[in-house]
Amino acid sequence: MKKIAVFASGNGSNFQSLVDAEKAGRLVGHIQVLISDKPDAYVNVRAKKENVPVFSFEPKQYTSKADYETVIVEILKEMEIELIVLAGYMRLIGPTLLKSFPYKIINLHPSLLPAFPGLNAIGQAIEYGVKFTGVTVHFVDEGMDTGPIITQRTVAVTGDDDVDTLSEKIHQVEHQLLPETVNLILANKISINKRRVLINEN
Repeated sequence: MKKIAVFASGNGSNFQSLVDAEKAGRLVGHIQVLISDKPDAYVNVRAKKENVPVFSFEPKQYTSKADYETVIVEILKEMEIELIVLAGYMRLIGPTLLKSFPYKIINLHPSLLPAFPGLNAIGQAIEYGVKFTGVTVHFVDEGMDTGPIITQRTVAVTGDDDVDTLSEKIHQVEHQLLPETVNLILANKISINKRRVLINEN
């Protein structure tokens, strides 16, 4: 079974959705490790409850991003990781990781990219008064939420929605779309042509 590393910084509900999918037999791969840049984040508690190994680090203890990413790459290579899933990981991935895992790092973002990249995407959608927003899973490149888009799913925004209610609707979609997209990748149903992602459902 193909091995997955999940990177997260916060509550970890999307990490949990992947764990639950694996336990239910709905995930092609196996979650081998959680990488967290916040030692006190609740996602670390979730991982320990699920017996998933945790590597938690504090970036300020390293002299540069390259230094801590070098350590992470060594861990991932030793574990024979085949796919990295950013699920609420609040740091830009640097060249060290990108070069070591080309087109093997995906990110989950709570908007229909290229709309509302970066932080507070849900708040931006509310502020702009859009009628639809959504969820995007994309490959990671050197930019902020600029990599090739793999899958997207829309979420309707009503006049009654605020950040909390819209966040809940988006989380529900994320918890479905992320495992589905991971499965597409690990089943080799994804190809890339000039940054355009092609999906073979057959």
